[in-house]
Amino acid sequence: MVTPLGVGVAHNWERITNGQSGIRAIEHIDVSDLPSRVAGIVPSGDEPGAFDPDTVADAKMRRRMTEFIIFGLRAADDAVADSGWVPETDEDRERTGVMIGSGIGGLKGIAETAVTLEKHGPRKISPFFVPANLINLVSGHASIRHGFKGPNHAVVTACSTGAHAIGDASRMIMFGDADVMVAGGAEATICRIGLGGFCSAKALSTKFNDRPTEASRPWDRDRDGFVMGEGAGIVVLEEYEHAKKRGARIYAEIKGYGMSGDAYHITAPVEDGNGGFRAMRAALRNAGLNPEDIDYINAHGTSTELGDKIEHDAVKRLFGHHAYNLSMSSTKSSTGHLLGAAGSVEAIYSILSVINGTVPPTLNLDNPSEGCDLDLVPKVAKERPVRHAMSNSFGFGGTNACLIVGPAP
Repeated sequence: MVTPLGVGVAHNWERITNGQSGIRAIEHIDVSDLPSRVAGIVPSGDEPGAFDPDTVADAKMRRRMTEFIIFGLRAADDAVADSGWVPETDEDRERTGVMIGSGIGGLKGIAETAVTLEKHGPRKISPFFVPANLINLVSGHASIRHGFKGPNHAVVTACSTGAHAIGDASRMIMFGDADVMVAGGAEATICRIGLGGFCSAKALSTKFNDRPTEASRPWDRDRDGFVMGEGAGIVVLEEYEHAKKRGARIYAEIKGYGMSGDAYHITAPVEDGNGGFRAMRAALRNAGLNPEDIDYINAHGTSTELGDKIEHDAVKRLFGHHAYNLSMSSTKSSTGHLLGAAGSVEAIYSILSVINGTVPPTLNLDNPSEGCDLDLVPKVAKERPVRHAMSNSFGFGGTNACLIVGPAP
């Protein structure tokens, strides 16, 4: 994991379960003319859990990448090292693939190059401009670096990307296309054009510029938009018998995966929550589970006025009376919204909830909106058994993904 809470899974889990926030005032770029001036920024320098790009590649190589690739490569390197999987034969390498996506990719690099072109002409454009900004180049670099010759793919489904990447990669293994898949999402769009675009769409929080850690407040009546975040979350998926044979450490199992389309609006969720409802229902069906088998939901919960309540009510509709027995929180209250990386980062938090019997809190939930009466884990992490966890991701264009994870077999 590379997130606004820092680098590394253990570091992230410690901070998020202690109710800490990675959201801060934006100081590395000029935002004086923007209505939203806070973001979930990956820490650097001497901060705890700081990200050091030198651990990914030297300065010369990094000029061939934009930041989302660098974040994704660091998370992929860590995940592969933790998995202990080192393919020794051509067959093993050909049975190992990569599927890492991004919602927007090299937005900052594209914007900067457009200015270069306008001011200085085409001769000043870097020959690495195109590969440095293409979304599938996180997968490409990871494949080249580790010698993985299996499926080399990328997902681009806005804020559902990370979840879709994990779900789709798990199905590649189920279909027999690979034994091992490195999967997840990466994003780095905290730049003037990214912030400006979402501000123009009136999607970002603007009322908490002087109190950054309070800006992301899912289900709270004072919420006024999401907080942009950056980073990457990567998992290594492996066919069970293959993992067992080599004595791999297995953290959890992908039990279910569901998808749907709202067919309604380019940015707003359908008002009755039917898209999210059907994705969750499909994931339960795919897992062969009943609603009563879910103990925790890591909600999409972005801190927008419409989206939070719609998702909350869709959960109540699907889970019925059991909705009041489960816990649901939004880790975006700590990290901000990592866009294309959100689904994979939140899938990891969901896995950790199963392993540790702890669910992370929803920060800043001071006054729940009317009708938001489920256990939304306000402010403080909660210890409870988690047999299965569900992670929701919904994206622009009405694309919805739901993952269900359970304990290792």
